[in-house]
Amino acid sequence: MSAELPDWPKQTLRGHRLEGHRYTSREFFAEEFEHMWTKVWLLLGREDEMPNPGDWQREDVGPESILMVRQADCSIKAFYNVCQHRGNRLVSEETGNVRRFVCKYHSWAYLTDGTLDYVQDPEDFPEGNPCGKLNLEGLPCESFAGFIWVNMDPDCVSLKEFLGPIWDDWSRYDLESWKRYVALTTTAPCNWKVVLDNFNESYHVPTVHRPMGTAAERKRMHSGVDTNYKNTRFDLSDQGHNRMIMPGGYAGVSLDEDGTIGEPLATIMREWELDPEAFKGRGQDTRKALQEAQRRLGPGRGYTHYAKLADEQFTDAFHYTLFPNFAVSLWSDGFHFLRARPHPTDPEQCIFDNWWYASQPEGETAPVRTTVGIVARDIEVEHEVFKPGEKSMGRTIDQDLEIFPLQQAGFRSRGFKGAYLSGQESRVRRYHELIDDYIEGVRP
Repeated sequence: MSAELPDWPKQTLRGHRLEGHRYTSREFFAEEFEHMWTKVWLLLGREDEMPNPGDWQREDVGPESILMVRQADCSIKAFYNVCQHRGNRLVSEETGNVRRFVCKYHSWAYLTDGTLDYVQDPEDFPEGNPCGKLNLEGLPCESFAGFIWVNMDPDCVSLKEFLGPIWDDWSRYDLESWKRYVALTTTAPCNWKVVLDNFNESYHVPTVHRPMGTAAERKRMHSGVDTNYKNTRFDLSDQGHNRMIMPGGYAGVSLDEDGTIGEPLATIMREWELDPEAFKGRGQDTRKALQEAQRRLGPGRGYTHYAKLADEQFTDAFHYTLFPNFAVSLWSDGFHFLRARPHPTDPEQCIFDNWWYASQPEGETAPVRTTVGIVARDIEVEHEVFKPGEKSMGRTIDQDLEIFPLQQAGFRSRGFKGAYLSGQESRVRRYHELIDDYIEGVRP
């Protein structure tokens, strides 16, 4: 790792067996929400999807529903999506634009800054006119990397302090200018931690994501990424966020038996004016060659953020899990967004998002390579919400989703006494230790 990407501090793990009740118990589900979910910064909205005053987005987190609203001065405020009269939800749609939020029950109306502006029959309230006394309940709201983050704790630390080293890592990419090309959401039949546990380790990759095809094809990793734990860097931050860095551009199993560069690595090389045939039998040279080609050619193609990237960030898989519920694989030009939110009432279900963002170099017209295939760069993305199995979430994520319900069922078995974790699964252990800390009132 280069000096540009310094080491994260070493963490001492206490040991945790991850017993099944953590994924099935309604009591644990309630404790977790009350003491952890309401005390952390949550990535919810996207700034460029609400550009005009009065634009709003709604995101739900467990039993809570949050409104994010663009103000007249172009700032963004966040409020609980609940009328102060008798608790009715103000909106049920996903997005919109308003001058006022009007409750569909009794027509109480709130301005976009949360001020109660109108009530029916104001003279008929024994405690006096509610206007001037009641407003929407706000909550801390900040922006970073183009996303809107909220925290239900009025005494929270700043978002930058919460993110720790993530702030510096992500600031290199100019993520606020990237555009979304895939937006898929389903209800996964498992606890939200099953999803995050999965994305906190690569131990499952050789089994769940085994390449298909001929014998030769099965011997190479099509992504060109080396997922062997012995070559992977695992980092744990003081704040509870994790980073896993897997070498890319050349992996030990990315070649055919005769040394020919496989796909998609070969196509990626051609995109950067490298001839895969010239590297036959010397695949170990492709990683450095790709780094040099992207650094040399990128600025001329409009990739202005390349000047801020370390060499490894051009080729390697930088996989982050942000506590508590967000995982992302971040490439030089692609951002794979994976988020799991708790179900409103059922600990054995969760809301699972699979989105993809890509950079927007000026003048670039080439299609975007995403997890669900090649997408036209000028595409208008609609957010698709569907039941499990109604639509593919992308080949790799579909493979994960086949495993999740089997694991959830196993957690209900009296035969499961707790997880027996390998060293490369230390990020899973760390995550659960942090959840317990929050429940006990201890902050990182």
